[in-house]
Amino acid sequence: MKDLKTRVAYLQGLSAGMDIAADSKEGRILNGIIEVLDEMAQSFGNLEEAQGQLEDYLESVDEDLFQLEEDIYGEAAEEAEEGEYLEVECPRCGEVVCFDSELAADEDVVEVTCPNCDEVVFINDDNYQAADEPEVFSSRRRVVEEDDI
Repeated sequence: MKDLKTRVAYLQGLSAGMDIAADSKEGRILNGIIEVLDEMAQSFGNLEEAQGQLEDYLESVDEDLFQLEEDIYGEAAEEAEEGEYLEVECPRCGEVVCFDSELAADEDVVEVTCPNCDEVVFINDDNYQAADEPEVFSSRRRVVEEDDI
């Protein structure tokens, strides 16, 4: 931002050194342009300062919200994540498909399909035999890196 103000000041100095009469057509338009540039540089400076204050405020609100979420949902979220899930390998493409273990005990017939190739990998009725019987796992967390996405 200081660079913009410095450049406007430089233009003001150049116009003063050109000995253009301020009451001539060229002098009035040149002075008018430089005044507008100076006002724009000041406005940008004010916007930059306001943006910095807004970023600081938003960061503090975000920290407060995080703390509030931890206080309210911390224990409930940990308990929900500790459920069990089933893992089945798709016989067509080899993709590992994970789903909630409660689906296997659901009264309604539920089909689980591979998200990669749409092959049915599990049906919760007693007649379905999967090529790869599901394994029960307690929940585990996997950190997904941005490069993995």
